[in-house]
Amino acid sequence: MSRTYGQIVATTDLHSALDQGHRILPHLHALKETSLIVDCGDFFEGTGYYRLGKGAIEREILMTLYDVLAPGNHGWLHYFEPGLREMTVCANAADATTGRPLFDRLRVVEVHGRQVAVTAVIGVSAFHTIPAAQRAGHHVTDPVTALRELMLEHHHHVDSWIVLSHSGFDEDLKLAGACPFVDVIFAGHCHSDAYGPVHVGDTLVVKGRELGAGYAAAEPVGSGWAARTAVFPTPATVPDELAVLDEQIASTCQMLATPLGTVNEPYRDAVLDRHRLLQDIAARLHTGLGAGAVILNDTALRPAHLGDVLTLGDLLAIEPFDNQLVHAFLPDRYAEDPNGLLMHLTEQTGPLAVVPWPLPQGIRSVLTTDYLADTHLGGRTHQAGLRLGEVVRRTLATTLPDQEEGAR
Repeated sequence: MSRTYGQIVATTDLHSALDQGHRILPHLHALKETSLIVDCGDFFEGTGYYRLGKGAIEREILMTLYDVLAPGNHGWLHYFEPGLREMTVCANAADATTGRPLFDRLRVVEVHGRQVAVTAVIGVSAFHTIPAAQRAGHHVTDPVTALRELMLEHHHHVDSWIVLSHSGFDEDLKLAGACPFVDVIFAGHCHSDAYGPVHVGDTLVVKGRELGAGYAAAEPVGSGWAARTAVFPTPATVPDELAVLDEQIASTCQMLATPLGTVNEPYRDAVLDRHRLLQDIAARLHTGLGAGAVILNDTALRPAHLGDVLTLGDLLAIEPFDNQLVHAFLPDRYAEDPNGLLMHLTEQTGPLAVVPWPLPQGIRSVLTTDYLADTHLGGRTHQAGLRLGEVVRRTLATTLPDQEEGAR
């Protein structure tokens, strides 16, 4: 199919929200004939669709409907897979040993007769949230410096610059101020209520709604660009070309509907307060496992609305990352400075659930997730033999009577 691009359409932070497939797939399919379809990262991880399918459906959607991708911190390794790697661009991710770019640094496409450079950056903070083992041998440079170098190399044959950024909306406002040659920055990563478009000089910063709710679009107007946001329309029939994908989503949806238990009263018929749940879990683990201290980060879980019955889909949406619980031995500098430890972790990951409070002086190890231990505590651990998801399930719900009978 010969395509003439009239606009650029950008999604971001879908996080495997494939329950929105009947809204997303038909609309992107209809837009694709006249639009360059791009994504600003984190297309993977976040629901049971990913946990059960290991990203296969998401990969097929990207390969079928999208043209250019920015890598996100979630699903980082997927962007190196054959097919996806060729679609991925990034100006500031490099091999830590050789300094060679990990991906192509830009694409040049024609939009309304203009030669448009489409590139991407991943924020330094976003990069450092990638599990340590996944980013081993990789590093990122300053996005501003990387974009300026790219512009100097290619300005002679490019009319416009588009940046797909996985850095956060506030960071992208700063990026726009530092790189006034950029026409449009499509933002991602932040999950904030800021969507724009916001003008920073002549640069537009805009973000589509996360979790499959919407998208952003930009097109040349006069000598500049215009940008807007839009929501995906009401569900529609999926076109025949995407029927296999639709069937795969439907089959996974049936599995995710499996009931696991009756939701306990404090959490029933409400949007989950993940900090409260993690505090309950930390207290339970501190008592039940005899751990000297428990530290869990709020972002290990995702909020979800719970009804009367906890389903497999609910559980995997709440704990989508399959965290193992481990005993982590603290670096020496934190053993006598537990407050410094908590400040460090809070700066890196956000709010924490901590039991006991305050942490005892001289503590040598804590019970935590393998993610926190490996990424922020040096990786010296031994297994606790328990997954966070198991504890979430036991804390949230009471096993259904027929499941108890089946267990006997």
